[in-house]
Amino acid sequence: MEMTQNEKKLWGGRFQEKASSVLEKIGESVSFDHKLYKEDIQGSIAHARMLTSIGILNQEECARLESALAQIRGEIEEGKLEFKPELEDIHMHIESRLTELIGETGKKLHTARSRNDQVTQDVRLYILNQGREIFDSVVSLRRAFYEKAERSVDVIIPGYTHLQVAQPIRASQYLLSWFWA
Repeated sequence: MEMTQNEKKLWGGRFQEKASSVLEKIGESVSFDHKLYKEDIQGSIAHARMLTSIGILNQEECARLESALAQIRGEIEEGKLEFKPELEDIHMHIESRLTELIGETGKKLHTARSRNDQVTQDVRLYILNQGREIFDSVVSLRRAFYEKAERSVDVIIPGYTHLQVAQPIRASQYLLSWFWA
Protein backbone atom coordinates (compact mmCIF):
# COMPACT_ATOMS: atom_id res chain seq x y z
CA MET A 1 0.00 0.00 0.00
CA GLU A 2 1.60 3.26 -1.11
CA MET A 3 1.25 6.47 0.87
CA THR A 4 -0.26 9.60 -0.58
CA GLN A 5 1.66 12.87 -0.33
CA ASN A 6 -0.48 13.92 2.67
CA GLU A 7 0.31 10.72 4.58
CA LYS A 8 4.09 11.04 4.23
CA LYS A 9 6.06 11.88 7.32
CA LEU A 10 8.67 14.59 7.57
CA TRP A 11 11.31 11.85 7.73
CA GLY A 12 9.46 9.30 5.57
CA GLY A 13 10.79 10.15 2.13
CA ARG A 14 12.61 6.83 1.75
CA PHE A 15 9.69 4.57 2.66
CA GLN A 16 7.05 3.19 0.30
CA GLU A 17 4.66 2.00 3.02
CA LYS A 18 3.12 3.51 6.13
CA ALA A 19 4.97 2.81 9.39
CA SER A 20 3.57 0.17 11.73
CA SER A 21 1.39 1.27 14.64
CA VAL A 22 4.12 0.08 17.04
CA LEU A 23 6.64 2.41 15.41
CA GLU A 24 4.06 5.23 15.53
CA LYS A 25 3.68 4.75 19.29
CA ILE A 26 7.43 4.63 19.84
CA GLY A 27 8.05 7.71 17.70
CA GLU A 28 5.41 10.07 19.04
CA SER A 29 6.06 12.46 21.88
CA VAL A 30 3.06 14.79 21.66
CA SER A 31 1.36 12.83 24.44
CA PHE A 32 3.74 14.56 26.85
CA ASP A 33 5.50 17.37 24.98
CA HIS A 34 2.19 19.15 24.23
CA LYS A 35 2.87 20.89 27.55
CA LEU A 36 5.60 22.83 25.76
CA TYR A 37 3.20 24.59 23.38
CA LYS A 38 3.56 28.03 25.02
CA GLU A 39 7.33 27.84 24.91
CA ASP A 40 7.36 26.52 21.34
CA ILE A 41 5.16 29.41 20.22
CA GLN A 42 7.21 31.93 22.24
CA GLY A 43 10.40 30.63 20.59
CA SER A 44 8.79 30.58 17.16
CA ILE A 45 7.79 34.23 17.46
CA ALA A 46 11.34 35.15 18.48
CA HIS A 47 12.71 33.08 15.60
CA ALA A 48 10.36 34.79 13.11
CA ARG A 49 11.54 38.18 14.33
CA MET A 50 15.16 37.12 13.92
CA LEU A 51 14.45 35.86 10.39
CA THR A 52 12.85 39.24 9.65
CA SER A 53 15.82 41.14 11.06
CA ILE A 54 18.20 39.31 8.69
CA GLY A 55 15.95 39.69 5.64
CA ILE A 56 14.66 36.13 5.19
CA LEU A 57 11.12 37.19 6.06
CA ASN A 58 9.53 40.54 5.32
CA GLN A 59 7.47 42.50 7.85
CA GLU A 60 4.15 41.30 6.42
CA GLU A 61 5.21 37.63 6.60
CA CYS A 62 6.39 38.09 10.18
CA ALA A 63 3.10 39.72 11.16
CA ARG A 64 1.13 36.88 9.53
CA LEU A 65 3.27 34.29 11.37
CA GLU A 66 2.82 36.02 14.71
CA SER A 67 -0.93 36.37 14.21
CA ALA A 68 -1.31 32.72 13.20
CA LEU A 69 0.84 31.55 16.13
CA ALA A 70 -1.35 33.55 18.51
CA GLN A 71 -4.41 31.90 16.95
CA ILE A 72 -2.85 28.44 17.39
CA ARG A 73 -2.07 29.18 21.01
CA GLY A 74 -5.71 30.10 21.54
CA GLU A 75 -6.88 26.95 19.77
CA ILE A 76 -4.67 24.79 22.01
CA GLU A 77 -5.80 26.59 25.18
CA GLU A 78 -9.46 26.17 24.18
CA GLY A 79 -8.94 22.47 23.40
CA LYS A 80 -9.77 22.99 19.72
CA LEU A 81 -6.50 21.67 18.28
CA GLU A 82 -6.53 17.89 18.21
CA PHE A 83 -3.23 16.19 19.00
CA LYS A 84 -2.62 13.35 16.56
CA PRO A 85 0.10 10.74 17.15
CA GLU A 86 0.96 10.71 13.44
CA LEU A 87 2.17 14.32 13.73
CA GLU A 88 4.54 13.04 16.44
CA ASP A 89 5.42 16.15 18.46
CA ILE A 90 4.22 19.60 19.43
CA HIS A 91 6.52 21.21 16.85
CA MET A 92 4.91 19.29 13.98
CA HIS A 93 1.42 20.08 15.25
CA ILE A 94 2.14 23.79 15.38
CA GLU A 95 3.96 23.80 12.04
CA SER A 96 1.19 21.79 10.38
CA ARG A 97 -1.53 24.11 11.68
CA LEU A 98 0.56 27.16 10.79
CA THR A 99 0.86 25.95 7.20
CA GLU A 100 -2.91 25.27 7.10
CA LEU A 101 -3.55 28.84 8.21
CA ILE A 102 -1.05 30.82 6.14
CA GLY A 103 0.32 28.45 3.51
CA GLU A 104 3.94 28.41 2.36
CA THR A 105 4.94 31.27 4.67
CA GLY A 106 4.38 28.86 7.56
CA LYS A 107 7.12 26.60 6.21
CA LYS A 108 9.63 29.47 6.19
CA LEU A 109 9.60 29.51 9.99
CA HIS A 110 11.71 26.36 10.03
CA THR A 111 14.54 28.14 8.17
CA ALA A 112 17.84 28.04 10.08
CA ARG A 113 16.63 25.89 12.96
CA SER A 114 16.43 22.18 13.60
CA ARG A 115 14.02 20.11 15.66
CA ASN A 116 16.83 19.68 18.18
CA ASP A 117 17.12 23.47 18.42
CA GLN A 118 13.40 23.67 19.09
CA VAL A 119 13.43 20.95 21.74
CA THR A 120 16.36 22.53 23.56
CA GLN A 121 14.80 25.99 23.40
CA ASP A 122 11.37 24.74 24.52
CA VAL A 123 12.74 22.82 27.50
CA ARG A 124 14.94 25.73 28.55
CA LEU A 125 12.03 28.18 28.38
CA TYR A 126 9.75 25.71 30.18
CA ILE A 127 12.25 25.37 33.03
CA LEU A 128 12.65 29.16 33.24
CA ASN A 129 8.87 29.68 33.24
CA GLN A 130 8.27 26.94 35.80
CA GLY A 131 11.08 28.36 37.95
CA ARG A 132 9.35 31.74 37.92
CA GLU A 133 6.05 30.13 38.93
CA ILE A 134 7.73 28.23 41.77
CA PHE A 135 9.52 31.38 42.93
CA ASP A 136 6.27 33.36 42.85
CA SER A 137 4.55 30.61 44.84
CA VAL A 138 7.31 30.60 47.46
CA VAL A 139 7.10 34.39 47.78
CA SER A 140 3.32 34.12 48.18
CA LEU A 141 3.69 31.41 50.83
CA ARG A 142 6.27 33.45 52.75
CA ARG A 143 3.96 36.48 52.62
CA ALA A 144 1.12 34.36 54.04
CA PHE A 145 3.33 33.10 56.91
CA TYR A 146 4.45 36.66 57.68
CA GLU A 147 0.92 38.10 57.63
CA LYS A 148 -0.41 35.26 59.79
CA ALA A 149 2.50 35.77 62.22
CA GLU A 150 1.63 39.48 62.49
CA ARG A 151 -1.93 38.56 63.44
CA SER A 152 -0.76 35.85 65.88
CA VAL A 153 1.68 37.77 68.10
CA ASP A 154 -0.56 37.38 71.16
CA VAL A 155 -1.43 33.71 70.55
CA ILE A 156 0.49 31.35 72.82
CA ILE A 157 1.06 27.73 71.81
CA PRO A 158 3.18 24.91 73.23
CA GLY A 159 6.69 24.78 71.90
CA TYR A 160 8.27 21.39 71.24
CA THR A 161 11.77 20.01 71.48
CA HIS A 162 12.70 16.44 70.59
CA LEU A 163 8.98 15.68 70.08
CA GLN A 164 8.21 16.67 73.67
CA VAL A 165 6.28 19.67 74.95
CA ALA A 166 8.67 22.44 75.99
CA GLN A 167 8.21 26.08 76.96
CA PRO A 168 5.27 28.12 75.67
CA ILE A 169 5.98 30.17 72.55
CA ARG A 170 4.14 32.74 70.49
CA ALA A 171 2.39 31.33 67.40
CA SER A 172 4.14 34.08 65.48
CA GLN A 173 7.53 32.59 66.44
CA TYR A 174 6.50 29.23 65.03
CA LEU A 175 5.10 30.75 61.83
CA LEU A 176 8.21 32.87 61.33
CA SER A 177 10.40 29.77 61.67
CA TRP A 178 8.68 28.54 58.51
CA PHE A 179 8.97 31.99 56.92
CA TRP A 180 12.75 31.98 57.39
CA ALA A 181 13.15 28.34 56.41
